[in-house]
Amino acid sequence: MAVQPEDETLRRATGSGQPAAVVLVVDYGAQYAQLIARRVREAQVYSEIVPAGTPVADIVARRPAAVILSGGPASVYAEGAPRVDDELFTSGIPVLGLCYGFQAMARSLGGEVAPDGTREYGRTELTVAGSTPDRAGVLHDGLPTRHPVWMSHGDSVVRAPDGFVVTARSARAEVAAFEDVERRLAGVQYHPEVAHSPHGQEVLRRFLYQIAGIAPGWTTASIINDTVEAIRTQIDRDGTAGHAVCGLSGGVDSAVAAALVQRAIGDRLTCVFVDHGLLRTGERRQVERDFVAATGARLHTVDARDRFLAALAGVTDPEAKRKIIGREFIRVFEAAVEDVAGSDGRPRVGSVDTAEHGAVEVGFLVQGTLYPDVVESGGASGGSHTATIKSHHNVGGLPDDLEFALVEPLRALFKDEVRRVGTELGLPETIVARQPFPGPGLGIRIIGEVTHDRLETLRAADAIAREELTSAGLDKAIWQCPVVLLADVRSVGVQGDGRSYGHPVVLRPVSSEDAMTADWTRLPYDVLERISTRITNEVPEVNRVVLDVTSKPPGTIEWE
Repeated sequence: MAVQPEDETLRRATGSGQPAAVVLVVDYGAQYAQLIARRVREAQVYSEIVPAGTPVADIVARRPAAVILSGGPASVYAEGAPRVDDELFTSGIPVLGLCYGFQAMARSLGGEVAPDGTREYGRTELTVAGSTPDRAGVLHDGLPTRHPVWMSHGDSVVRAPDGFVVTARSARAEVAAFEDVERRLAGVQYHPEVAHSPHGQEVLRRFLYQIAGIAPGWTTASIINDTVEAIRTQIDRDGTAGHAVCGLSGGVDSAVAAALVQRAIGDRLTCVFVDHGLLRTGERRQVERDFVAATGARLHTVDARDRFLAALAGVTDPEAKRKIIGREFIRVFEAAVEDVAGSDGRPRVGSVDTAEHGAVEVGFLVQGTLYPDVVESGGASGGSHTATIKSHHNVGGLPDDLEFALVEPLRALFKDEVRRVGTELGLPETIVARQPFPGPGLGIRIIGEVTHDRLETLRAADAIAREELTSAGLDKAIWQCPVVLLADVRSVGVQGDGRSYGHPVVLRPVSSEDAMTADWTRLPYDVLERISTRITNEVPEVNRVVLDVTSKPPGTIEWE
């Protein structure tokens, strides 16, 4: 399989070419492939994900500074299991194998992997082979002789390839790490990318800096400079000064995307804020005040509440809701551009009238799509081993007849990178530190049909939860706290000495670094009590508040 156009898009997001050093993560269907890429970036080295089966010739053509082979669910002996082309290891590119990638590397180079059933899952003690560098190797030299790592394997490497030094073992894996420093090849059986391997980030840094010889250079400043240049290249193609519109949602992603595009093309950007009626309390006012004050951008606000409600009437399927919201967004954008068209009044989709430029054609739509959005929509690596979890408003929810070319300057970035970029661009804390809010808004936090009354009920409950979390000083302690209305569920309760038959709402407080994985946040009981008491007292339609204590995986952060 050749490198997909998706990869070209991600590469454009980092500059007119590619960074001086790029590490390619080959995805063998691992649940942690995106986390590997993120950890590499934390070491200030740019990384991208490519699918298993990408020809070595395509990888070599990218001139990567290193390649990391991810874990995966398959056995190296299973029929149809992804394999590593032997030519990768003779190409001169430094390679690190993790878990499945470690076993695939061993087998490809003449080592032995046994499906012997000596499984290790979860926290495991790793024993470094020796205290001298020739035995401990580069990756583990100087680390504690015994320390915990996170294992997840059934097959085991029982003999390292010729030329490799075994540098670590565990109770059930005699070969838990090996290195051939001269050929710049190494591997570990465990997952250094997860937080449960406390020395894992140091191990990755040692591979990148000492074995691969990469100098760190992926910084916030470089992201901004490269991205701004890439935006100019895309919009001002063929020497024509292009114009763009940006759909502001009120969240950090679209705000940062707009700020980057404005830095690139100035007042040739018009921001459109759509009040689709699926917003939380006060969000329209915040966008109109804070974003314009921070950037000076031209903002056009559209009241489309009735339109979205009419389109969503009778719809309960979550994917259908996402598709409808995505479609209506684009139609509203097209109508908004017509609203600010030239003075002749002709409906010209793609035209905008400005004092400086007159009537001009707008060919680009700016969106705040992030890397996790692309991943969950099955588009990050394009490989057959990557599952589509759900479509995202900015990825899979757009209509096929889209009349704009998309500009997605954040498509290669994780949320923490976006926040750092926003701070560097001078956006206020009220925008940069804002908890994530999905593009489809409250439309996907109502389980069931979206109606005006249900939106008002959810807005009231959500506002109470946010007030109490802010009052308790917990805003920075959680990633986000969706409040979900189970509109198709009713439960019996007692309110005002009488029987009630109201709806439950679900509190979903989660902690995360990048939304790829998450854990439920252990909020103080007194805070939960205040939230529950206020909601059931102040929102008549709700008589029960419940707490979602599911991690991701298996659950997603949003319910739909």
